[in-house]
Amino acid sequence: MKTRKSISLFTGAGGMDVGFSRAGFDVVWANEINKDACDTYRLNHKGQIDCGDIRDFIDKLDSHKDVDIVFGGPPCQGFSVAGKMDPNDERSQLIFSFMDVVEKVKPKAFVLENVKALAVLEKWEPVRTALYNRARSLGYDFVELVLLNATEYGVPQKRERMFFIGIKGASKISKNLDGFHGFLEKYKKVASPIRDLFNQLGPIGTEKNNKICRAKITLAREPILRRSAYAGMIFNGAGRPIDANGYSNTLPASMGGNRTPIIDENQVFNGGESWIENYHSMLWAGERPENITPPNFLRRITVDEASRIQTFPNDYKFSGKQNSIYSQIGNAVPCELAYVVGSALQEVLDNEGL
Repeated sequence: MKTRKSISLFTGAGGMDVGFSRAGFDVVWANEINKDACDTYRLNHKGQIDCGDIRDFIDKLDSHKDVDIVFGGPPCQGFSVAGKMDPNDERSQLIFSFMDVVEKVKPKAFVLENVKALAVLEKWEPVRTALYNRARSLGYDFVELVLLNATEYGVPQKRERMFFIGIKGASKISKNLDGFHGFLEKYKKVASPIRDLFNQLGPIGTEKNNKICRAKITLAREPILRRSAYAGMIFNGAGRPIDANGYSNTLPASMGGNRTPIIDENQVFNGGESWIENYHSMLWAGERPENITPPNFLRRITVDEASRIQTFPNDYKFSGKQNSIYSQIGNAVPCELAYVVGSALQEVLDNEGL
């Protein structure tokens, strides 16, 4: 495998870097504004990371003009349906700061990651058009927006993300009707269910699973019901329950308190019935039982469990207070998904002789 030099932007805790490094990219420089995330990066990666606003470093990137790839995930809050979806949110403009770096460094290819909403909502069509136009004006003759569901690539999390990819001199892939997607098919694999993942760590409080969230779990007085017990809102707070036999919903960056997802530990480790599903069935049938309190085996997921859901390596180290670590994990690109995209990109570049 050819090693290609790369720059990582909006690096966070380094989830995307884990995947791209494993796929054969040598990260020679990284940038992130959050100090705790920068410290986390230094604990796990050998490459240089400068902490601060990317806009303050663009004019200093002349020494990195032999870079093959620029990759990263600019902040998504301005585009996310979970946020205010404000086009004037300063964070929304950072996708164009990413392209400013691409213009400065002139890599052979770039990969920009962001939320599904930016890829599909009509509201963001002008932004997508501006991105395509900017990429083509910089000489990227192959430009494609790819939407991926992490569960289809070995990640136990229903996390859909867009990858905006540009490649210079890609004459072969431009003639391929399947485009970049054609290189991703071979990497599809079924993710293991949450039950299997958590059993590898062991019960809460054991050596590999001891970074505990103690936010209290209470039942919603006015539950919002959906057909699935793992949708709607049957608990107070925004922390949704996780189906032990399935996959987690998208982990939010706001974990650490009552937005931290909930798991039935008895179901996971003892094979018991799902208390969550049984309670939901009662509500769905029209019952409104009183004086019920959630059992002690219902709890929030731990830092260790959240890290594994994002497919960070078992020995990955995090810096900062626990709420900061939860946030770093929630903000990350799943390492395994990044590996898939990076590996497919390596194949494309090899195939093109780039």
